[in-house]
Amino acid sequence: MARREELTNEQWTLIEPLFDKPSTVTTRGRPRRDEREVLNGVLWILRSGARWCDLPDRFPPYQTCHRRFQEWVRDGRLKRVLETLAEDLRTRGGLDLSECFIDGTFVVAKKGAQKSERPSGARVRSSWQWQTALVFLSPSTRRMLRRMKSGLSERLSSNASPMSPRSD
Repeated sequence: MARREELTNEQWTLIEPLFDKPSTVTTRGRPRRDEREVLNGVLWILRSGARWCDLPDRFPPYQTCHRRFQEWVRDGRLKRVLETLAEDLRTRGGLDLSECFIDGTFVVAKKGAQKSERPSGARVRSSWQWQTALVFLSPSTRRMLRRMKSGLSERLSSNASPMSPRSD
């Protein structure tokens, strides 16, 4: 069963053609991990900004995810995947990325306060649209898109409100 932060079947159907079909030739070593599982791990890292070694156990080993991430960035596949998902989010989900912002810091404004708090009345957004938007709005994804000179990076930056904080 897929978790809410992982690719939906509809999203996977859109991007599956971007991945090579597994070869039928048997080789030495371990079998190649499923592309969808690895991509879910990569997207988790991009969304969370965590270190590769902190990838949860429900994903393939972090070394596998990192190696494929590097391969996909080099051959331009990750750029195409992210652009395809962003376009799907825009058309199917009706979510305008220029209207979003992220602020995950909630700190008590008292001297000596020890813990973070969520403001009263704050809702947790759990829809597939919101989870996908988090990937595109995370600072680590924006940095990666800028390095790849992706037009998506320019569109996300140019549509950002001058009042919304940018942490990239």
